[in-house]
Amino acid sequence: MVNTQIKAIWSYRGFIWGSVQREFQSRYRNSLLGSFWAILTPLATILIYTLIFSRLMQVRLPGMNDTLAYSIYLCAGILTWGLFAEIIGRCQTVFLENANMIKKLTFPRICLPVIVVLNAGLNFLIIFGLFLSFLVLVGKFPGWVIVALPPVLIIQIALAIGLGVSLGIINVFFRDVGQFIAIVLQFWFWFTPIVYPASVLPESILPWYRLNPMVSVVSAYQSILLYGQWPQWSTLVPATLIAISVCLLAIALYRRRAGEMVDEI
Repeated sequence: MVNTQIKAIWSYRGFIWGSVQREFQSRYRNSLLGSFWAILTPLATILIYTLIFSRLMQVRLPGMNDTLAYSIYLCAGILTWGLFAEIIGRCQTVFLENANMIKKLTFPRICLPVIVVLNAGLNFLIIFGLFLSFLVLVGKFPGWVIVALPPVLIIQIALAIGLGVSLGIINVFFRDVGQFIAIVLQFWFWFTPIVYPASVLPESILPWYRLNPMVSVVSAYQSILLYGQWPQWSTLVPATLIAISVCLLAIALYRRRAGEMVDEI
């Protein structure tokens, strides 16, 4: 089944890449600055976080006097969480939003989540590339430890794809899922060490807190980008196992329900 889907994706790679290009171009088609907004918007986001938290509010991380430390800590979490949330959010509605295409055209349905992931990845590459450029400019680039980022990204993207595709299939049959997950993602964000360090939490919460697979993922990003340290790979094992499990769940759901989705959308 997996090999069949991979072959199908490869056979329709032209359709997939064309869809990615069209979506990116249509986003800025009628704007005066065009695709420049793809750079300007994330650049403004990074500058706002930096100026407000490091200069105006002068927020400091516990045990660190560096004025930029909290801004880097915040960006490391928020930018990567944005990729995670975008993949889940768009995958859970991708089959419903493309109902007409599914009914009128013959193509592997699995291409639609792939298009979502590639679009989200393109957006992420732009904003994260700007963030890394900012780190170089201010002398905070972490160095060779940056090569640890791709494995962590793979774990995060796999987790997002598995959850997003599973929820997208379920959402075709139970439409309340989309509304419910939007609320869950908000709680999930605040239950992850993105805007606060885990050290501020009371001891009684920590056992439940560690059940969150995104805690180890986001902490790994922060270790690399803020502290210039290799992540503790052992802490990423549970997140990796959960990512594999939800991907297998997505494959099983797709295999059983792909044929029925056309009648439900």
